[in-house]
Amino acid sequence: METSNRSVSTNFLLLGLSEDPNVQIVLFVLFFIIYLITVIGNALLITVCVCDSRLHTPMYFFLANLSFVDICYSSVTVPNMLVQLLIVGRRISFAACAAQMYTYLLMGCTECVLLAVMAYDRYVAIAFPLRYTIIMSRSVSIILGVCCWLCGSLMGLLDTLFTIQLPSCGASVINHYFCEATAFLKIVCVDTFIAGMVIFSVGIVVLLIPSFLILFTYIQIVATIMGIHSSEGRHKAFSTCASHLVVVIIFYSTAIFLYMKPVSRDSGNQEKVFSLFYTVTPPMLNPMIYSLRNNDVKMALQKLHRRIFY
Repeated sequence: METSNRSVSTNFLLLGLSEDPNVQIVLFVLFFIIYLITVIGNALLITVCVCDSRLHTPMYFFLANLSFVDICYSSVTVPNMLVQLLIVGRRISFAACAAQMYTYLLMGCTECVLLAVMAYDRYVAIAFPLRYTIIMSRSVSIILGVCCWLCGSLMGLLDTLFTIQLPSCGASVINHYFCEATAFLKIVCVDTFIAGMVIFSVGIVVLLIPSFLILFTYIQIVATIMGIHSSEGRHKAFSTCASHLVVVIIFYSTAIFLYMKPVSRDSGNQEKVFSLFYTVTPPMLNPMIYSLRNNDVKMALQKLHRRIFY
């Protein structure tokens, strides 16, 4: 009976962010601008990291990966959300919903692990500057990068499989602007305990464990920096880590709020607002934070500008 009912719901209606036409226009313009800034900013960051030989270091290798993840992460949800703000109906097929859910989880989980790896990279650079190139060799950096993507792929697949296979029993209205796993569970008509525990367990692996590792890493970084006698050296070390720390705080705080708590059927609008901070804001801010606070990136951007326009 459940399978039969689920087969009826071949597509889903996404409620989106607002039903008010005037608000929809404002939101469309706002998020269109944010998406453009996100794509252009991260694409520029990838370009300078690839083209400038001075940036061929582990730090910028991971930063280029982060920018690529952010472009994909935003592209999974924002373009579809923009269409929803213009077109009445907002329907998405079951296959498209599953694909969107998996890709979103893949990028989100990959970014969680990648931020932890970037924290470790900064720790090695500050604590062991003379051995940095040996510890974080090219092969080690590539292996760590591949591990981030593999972990994201496996965790995303696990979450998606345990969520999307549950029968919706004719309920096809998702109170969200994309096929988000916890929002999908709210229209399921069977016990969601196992799926909820899978989401919670994945959250422990890709959110809590990396966040504790980052916290421990930064405790070690601060202790190392305080041991630097030169005030200029301390300032340089702090500025190197400050950008990453700002990104981590924004990303993990909203993600932990969304996924490390029981699924509630009455918190859809609140979760949509927090999802915006989680999926839209960090990808836009990352290239700004890293480029504005990083002299190497600013010099590489100036060099790229001269190469293109002069």
